[in-house]
Amino acid sequence: MTRIVILGGGTTGLLAAQGLAEIAREDEQITLVAERAEFRAAPGTSWISARSCAHFDLAQTLQRKGVGFSAAGAKRLHPERNQLELGDGGFLGYDIVLIAAGPQPAFDEVAGLGPAGYTQSLCHADHLTDCVRAWDRLLADPGPVIVGAVQGASCFAPAYESALRIDAELRRHGLREAAPITFVTPEPFLGDLGVGGIDDSQARLERAFVSRKIAWIERARVDRVQNGTMHVRRLDPQGACTGRYALRFHYSMMMPPFRGIAAVAGIQGLADEHGFIVVDETLRNPRYRNLYAAGATVAAGKSAQSHPHKSAYIIDGMVDAVLRNIREQLDGREPVTRPSWSAAHLADLGSAGLSFIADPHASLAPQHGVGAADWVHMSRCAACDIGQATQPLGLR
Repeated sequence: MTRIVILGGGTTGLLAAQGLAEIAREDEQITLVAERAEFRAAPGTSWISARSCAHFDLAQTLQRKGVGFSAAGAKRLHPERNQLELGDGGFLGYDIVLIAAGPQPAFDEVAGLGPAGYTQSLCHADHLTDCVRAWDRLLADPGPVIVGAVQGASCFAPAYESALRIDAELRRHGLREAAPITFVTPEPFLGDLGVGGIDDSQARLERAFVSRKIAWIERARVDRVQNGTMHVRRLDPQGACTGRYALRFHYSMMMPPFRGIAAVAGIQGLADEHGFIVVDETLRNPRYRNLYAAGATVAAGKSAQSHPHKSAYIIDGMVDAVLRNIREQLDGREPVTRPSWSAAHLADLGSAGLSFIADPHASLAPQHGVGAADWVHMSRCAACDIGQATQPLGLR
């Protein structure tokens, strides 16, 4: 019996489990390991007034696909002996392992950041309740709002979405004049989006912010957050401080930096210094050749041609490539499929939207551009779950 273990019960892990179940042979056993028995989806967009999130039973869903399941969670991966140590003290052996776990918010890297501090987060479904409570307090007692990302963050679209969604919601409640908004970001310019900008994204977003009277501080470093005050420095391109700010706020939504899961931290040759999985062009680890990774857990690096930010579209392509390569390895052939790193970024602008699209493949006609339309709103809502409706091509 060939044992395939998937570590991660989020969208990436579930998409991989579905795809592997469809291409598995009779003598191949697939098991998915997650930290909880229920899938809970974080908000796909900045639905700051949302009251609930999507959820369903993982074991029941996976059983219908013939996939085994454990909610014990991963305590430690032991790649040298092909074992996963579970959170309940048990061990799970494997012949192939796919790490598809999402990253962990590193709120502790900035004092006072995150739900345990003084800023809100949409990084996890568990953060939604506090986010909504803080939003309700703002509506009852409007005041300054700070939105953005701290240094080390790699995902910027939700920050822009939050700023623009908050603006739209405050206007709908007739409170916008009482709640000035400041956007704080480590990006070198507005609209960089962690990808160096796409087409005229800088001009588009600057116009959007100016028209909505949203102030911004770029090249910002958040030193600490206190109750109602964020201490920020603005840096020049060489890293010298050009300004210090003590920004008051009644409500703040800040994207944090991320790190990989603790189960792989410090394993030489497997994870980088932040705990993200090192892979080659086929998303296989160079040292442990029966270990693959897909999704946000993959380390950025020249060998993988990967960028720190992983959009839902990039992740969908990564999973497709991993499934093909695992099948090749199981069949005794050398994996050769490389994922497409094409990026499609969708930003919700309240009632309308901007889409940022880039195709880096030189073999294709350039597909760089920006557009505005209401369809972006609906597309972005589904982005986090886009892969669940996608079948791996040619793998039946």
